[in-house]
Amino acid sequence: MSNPALFSIVALIWGTTWIAITYQLGETNPILSVAVRFALAAVILGGFCVLRGLSLRLPKHLHIKMAAAGLCLYGFEYSLLYLSQQYIVSALVALMSSGMIYVNVVLRRVILKKPIRMEVVIGAAFGMLGIGLIFYPEFAHIKADTLLVFGIALALASFLFAGLGNVLSERILDYGTPVIQMNFWAMSYGTLGIFCFALVSDVQWVLPTRWEYYLALTYLTVFGSVIAFGAYMKLIRQMGSDKTAYVVLVYPIVALSVSTVFEGYQWYLISLLGVVFVLLGNAIAMGKLPITRISRII
Repeated sequence: MSNPALFSIVALIWGTTWIAITYQLGETNPILSVAVRFALAAVILGGFCVLRGLSLRLPKHLHIKMAAAGLCLYGFEYSLLYLSQQYIVSALVALMSSGMIYVNVVLRRVILKKPIRMEVVIGAAFGMLGIGLIFYPEFAHIKADTLLVFGIALALASFLFAGLGNVLSERILDYGTPVIQMNFWAMSYGTLGIFCFALVSDVQWVLPTRWEYYLALTYLTVFGSVIAFGAYMKLIRQMGSDKTAYVVLVYPIVALSVSTVFEGYQWYLISLLGVVFVLLGNAIAMGKLPITRISRII
């Protein structure tokens, strides 16, 4: 499948998962919801491998890397992100998440010794500006307090683990590791880490009762985890973790488009200008608009 197709799949799915997540809030602890989501996804991936006769046996040195990637991506990132959203608005989360691209760029250079691609750095700058413009009207409602600072700290830690998980995944894929088997083991290790944390903490184990919760869980498991992360990892293999991370700047646009239909979100002129900057940044990061041409425009 082509890179644009994979990129579109990830952006469209992750741009709609926020709706499903809202149906899970209040039923049980968010950390447990994350654990169950990825546990079910791992079971589906494992079952698929068994049915298709795909071997789950991988070299031991890869298991250490997959455990680290799984804990970062499916354990720490999502758990910290869910917790942070209890203290900060989604607009601030979206703006900070755009900085994950730079985390990927730096860690990719430090850990993988791969060159820094200037088109990604410049494209991300345009994208971050665009995200800032899109959510600018919502920033007026933010009030500085201790809880806000705590929420920001949690979100920043989440994005740091996300960047580290992305780069570790790229290292694993560089060995020629199959995506499906890698995701199975990484999700399994990540889920195990979350459940261990829940056991030693004061997390209340409550069984949800609303059918909407389970419908949302199904969507998040099958589409948000199995399909979207499968496409995401293929993008990392084909483009690199730095370019692939640009999806975090695109799917908020999808989310707001969905919100326009279901929640009556009101677009402003400055928000539409932000979309233009995000799309321009995407074109630059993907190499569709050469940097030399941009310098002439500026």
